[in-house]
Amino acid sequence: MTATFSTRFAPSPTGYLHLGHAYSALLGFDAAQSAGGKFLLRIENIDSTRCRPEFEAATYDDLAWLGLTWEQPVRRQSDHMGDYRHALSQLDTRGLIYPCFCTRKDIAREVKASAHAPHGPDGALYPGTCRQLSPAEQDARKVNGENFALRLDLRAAIAQLDHQGLWPLSWQDKNCGEVIATPEELGDVVLARKDTPTSYHLSVVVDDALQGITHVIRGEDLYHATHIHRVLQALLGLDVPSYHHHPLLKGPDGKRFAKRNRSLTLQHLRSAGHDGIRIARMLRDDPLSILNEIMT
Repeated sequence: MTATFSTRFAPSPTGYLHLGHAYSALLGFDAAQSAGGKFLLRIENIDSTRCRPEFEAATYDDLAWLGLTWEQPVRRQSDHMGDYRHALSQLDTRGLIYPCFCTRKDIAREVKASAHAPHGPDGALYPGTCRQLSPAEQDARKVNGENFALRLDLRAAIAQLDHQGLWPLSWQDKNCGEVIATPEELGDVVLARKDTPTSYHLSVVVDDALQGITHVIRGEDLYHATHIHRVLQALLGLDVPSYHHHPLLKGPDGKRFAKRNRSLTLQHLRSAGHDGIRIARMLRDDPLSILNEIMT
């Protein structure tokens, strides 16, 4: 039985949505409409220090203003921490995560001292400093109350997948065709923290599987993250969606939009009296036309 085409828009309510968010949401919505499928909205609010209810409320208003509708109920990550704990426990049972007590300064110092520090698309990778700590030392530092993150032991993960005959991994990307996973680009990523049982990488993989997402449509800035997501899907035995990493909408200066640029937020455009349906049409037909109109 073929799964129903399902995609999602999954913003974090750490600021107001901007035109780049609208462009991505419209791509997902239109793809679902064309396929006779489902468009879901997910609120990725695991960061309790930065996520705010007013930004979440504005998200619903902004998307409705653009003429979008979505399946109910909306999945809010903060309501599903048990799902992430369960996934994390599976990885822990297999010896695939370890506590990392390094601060950012510690990591920067370690990288600077290494003549051959590995680098990825976003700079130097975590050098694996805490991977070699004994269980006794790990426990002692936890008892002492030290803050820590839980990292994926990528080398152990790849070894297990290889032993099971599952390595190498790949996925289908609309723009690139079949992509062979090279998670070494990101290294031992953080999967959870001392007081939060998940991170973006873990929660997005779990959520996509639980929500039956068949097509992930998101910005090309997340392309490299998919290499790690593919590993987590294999480790957790989850279905693999197809991917479409679309180009980012950028301003005349060539820089991607950011939530701090208030003049391009949907909330600001709504308040200024712009017609959301017209904005959506312009974003679909010619994104630069709306930029020229708004910024002149």
